[in-house]
Amino acid sequence: MRCELISWSEVQRLCLRLANLVRESNYHPDIVVAIGRGGLVPARLLCDYLDIMALTSIKIEHYLSGSTKQEQAVIRYPLCIDIENQRVLLVDDVNDSGDTLDVALQHLHSFKPSEVRTAVMHHKITTHRSVDYAARKIVKWRWLIYPWARVEDISDFIQRLAPLPKTLQETQKQLSKQYGITISRRELKQFWEYLPPS
Repeated sequence: MRCELISWSEVQRLCLRLANLVRESNYHPDIVVAIGRGGLVPARLLCDYLDIMALTSIKIEHYLSGSTKQEQAVIRYPLCIDIENQRVLLVDDVNDSGDTLDVALQHLHSFKPSEVRTAVMHHKITTHRSVDYAARKIVKWRWLIYPWARVEDISDFIQRLAPLPKTLQETQKQLSKQYGITISRRELKQFWEYLPPS
């Protein structure tokens, strides 16, 4: 499996692009709804760039640690406010399969908003669900590792290495070979602290 590390500066750049796309479309959301956990940071940045104070979230579980996928996307924490007759901007980090957005949209529409539009930083063309706003299209599928999930994802990938490497240098090489992940030994040392004892 190939991976791509997304930097904080890239997140900022993509969210600014998303905000510009929303602005150019003349859509004026009353509220932003983040899909937690991945959409929390992008949603907050969009609120800042679009000058929107109303922000809430729903938690949908589809992927567990690393790239481990559950069979179905499930709402863990539903919407807890009234959005009836409001214009909603639903935000997530990535549109991978489209399943998470399907569940989120169905859930939000049950609250009778006047309109819901979707925004993601990354839109993979392998998805079955289109979005209203996407900052970047991913043509060749790969797993995206966002800054807020680096420890979780990379620790999970390390545990999948077989046999489990004994040194940082060996781990570095295997991560690069199997996942295309290039990180410094200093950062890699942090991830080792989160691994369960062998």
